[in-house]
Amino acid sequence: MPYLSRIRINPLRARSRLLLTSPRAMHAAVQGSLPGLPEEERTLWRLDADNVHRPQLLVVTESRPDWTHLVEQAGWPGADGEHYAVRDYSPLLRQLEAGRTFAFRLTANPVQNTRRPDKLTPRQAQHLEAGQSRGFRLGHRTAKAQLNWFLTRAPRWGMEVPLAPYPEETSTSDEERPRDIRIVARSRRTFGKADLTGKETQVVLNAVTFEGRMRVTDPVLLGDRLLAGIGPAKAYGCGLLTLAPVPEQAGGGE
Repeated sequence: MPYLSRIRINPLRARSRLLLTSPRAMHAAVQGSLPGLPEEERTLWRLDADNVHRPQLLVVTESRPDWTHLVEQAGWPGADGEHYAVRDYSPLLRQLEAGRTFAFRLTANPVQNTRRPDKLTPRQAQHLEAGQSRGFRLGHRTAKAQLNWFLTRAPRWGMEVPLAPYPEETSTSDEERPRDIRIVARSRRTFGKADLTGKETQVVLNAVTFEGRMRVTDPVLLGDRLLAGIGPAKAYGCGLLTLAPVPEQAGGGE
C-alpha cells in the first residue's frame, strides 16, 4: 500500500540546515524512516520551502514510514500541533479518471540526451577520447526549454496541460493563449557523491518546480508516474508529482 507523508521541518536547527542544503543527507534521512533495508524500497521526496520559516517535506513510500527520528532531529518534538502526517495514497489514485482536472506541483530535473555537447567539459572530452558510445545527459537551463520539456513529455505521463483560463471579454485566440503551467522555483544543486570505486564525484542538477492545472488522459500511466516519479535525480528531491482536486472553472477550458 503506498503512503504520502508530510513532515514539518524546523529550519533553525543544526540538523535541519544540513538536510535543507544537502540532497544526499535528506535522501538518507528519508530512507532511514523505513523499516526494511534502504535498497529494498524506492522512495520519492520533495522539499517545499515556499515559506522559508515552515518548510515541508513530502514523501511517497511503498510501506508505512515512521518519522519520529526526523521530528526529533529536525522538527519541533515538544511543540503542539501535528508534526507529521501519513496518509494512504490509494484513495487519490482511485480518483484518476480520464478527463478529470487537477492542480499539480512537480519538482523535476529537466534534461536532454545528446551524442556530443556543444561545449565539452574536461570529463566529457575524456569520455569521448576513451571511446564512450552512449550519449551525454545535459540539463535544460532556460525557463523556455524547461517548460517545453514538461509540455512535450506530459502525454507520456498520462496527462495534458490545458490552456490557461482567461476572462470572457478577452479576444486572445487559442493559438496565442499560454498553457496553464508556470515555473515557481529554479535552483542549481551541486554536491558530492561517491561512485562504485569510492571516488568522490560532483553531481550537478537543475531543479525546477512546476505548478499549474492538468487533465488526466491515461489514468494507468499517470498513476504509475505518481508512484515511480518523473525524470532523473529522484533520490535527490526530484520527480515527485502531487495532485489536488480543483473545481472546474467556467470559461477556463479549451
